[in-house]
Amino acid sequence: MKGTGRKVIKIVICLIFVLLLLFLIWCIMSPGRIRTYDGVKSLSEKFVTDINGSPNGFFINSKNTDNPVLLFVSSGPGTDDYVFTDKYKDMKLEDEFTVVYWDYRDMGIAYDKSFDPGRITLESILEDTEAVTDYLKTRFGKDKIFIMGFSGGTHIALRAAREHPENYYALINMAQVVTDGPEQDTLMYDFMKSVFTDRGDSASLRKLEDSVDKTEDGKIVCNDWYDYVALLHKAGGGTIKDKSEFEGIVLPILFSRCYTVKEKLQYVPAMKMYRKTPLAEELAGFDYRESATSLEIPVYFISGESDYNCPWKLVKEYCDIIEAPEKEFFLIPDSAHSPLWENPSVTCNALRQIKERTANE
Repeated sequence: MKGTGRKVIKIVICLIFVLLLLFLIWCIMSPGRIRTYDGVKSLSEKFVTDINGSPNGFFINSKNTDNPVLLFVSSGPGTDDYVFTDKYKDMKLEDEFTVVYWDYRDMGIAYDKSFDPGRITLESILEDTEAVTDYLKTRFGKDKIFIMGFSGGTHIALRAAREHPENYYALINMAQVVTDGPEQDTLMYDFMKSVFTDRGDSASLRKLEDSVDKTEDGKIVCNDWYDYVALLHKAGGGTIKDKSEFEGIVLPILFSRCYTVKEKLQYVPAMKMYRKTPLAEELAGFDYRESATSLEIPVYFISGESDYNCPWKLVKEYCDIIEAPEKEFFLIPDSAHSPLWENPSVTCNALRQIKERTANE
């Protein structure tokens, strides 16, 4: 018995040593640095600063600060997206723009658990957007900038462009949210059912049926959004085409170099906190095909051809409806919810076209 006890102790000690070694390696792999460039007019910055009495985070990448400024409004709302820029090195939007990835109040690298979530409202976020825009215009000597929302960030970018069109050359929204009603759920359901049926995946089909309710008129309503999205990732229409949430989101966060260990550990708490804010309630029950049908500046929508998180068919329909001086819908092949990183050459070419059309107006 004594010999067995000693073996157990040795095994436990070895496990502790291995875990400590792995944690040390993880810390070394988490310096919190972002990509840098050569050139006197290049810029690489990562910082947190106060905007309207709240912490805001910024990642700025530029090979030439004479280029137009692009304010990138993070997804979620409340999800930091720079991790994808860190992972997918072929995405070189900084060749064309001074790209400012914005972690708005108390999210991402700006998360402070002592900050009152009750202060995160649509009004406060839009006031912050105006302040950030003014800051960028002044700092880089620009009369206007571009604004680009991603997924849940399109709520913010769209509304900011409507309230202050004078600030922006154009609105560029990727994976535009259009509605959160049964129409979206039905498109997602039809896509997943088709994929799982073709695969002969009866287990996923059962889970899919368990995750939805059906209305009398044949529409689908999901009863658990997070289970529904997990199935969507399995079907190949989620954040990254044909990648699970773990492979497409969790692993890139864990192994990114742009975040410190502390920033990685606070990533999920910050994201979850945003689900319990007044902003989350204010953004529920929307349909922009009815509430936001015109814009005073050019508007461009970018979707992946496999995106059913924000179904591209709804985005195309919304683009057809909205009135603007110029508008276009770009459907990016070989990508799902994140075409900027999944198919960077095609997406960045579209953004280059947009810049050439509008930056001098």
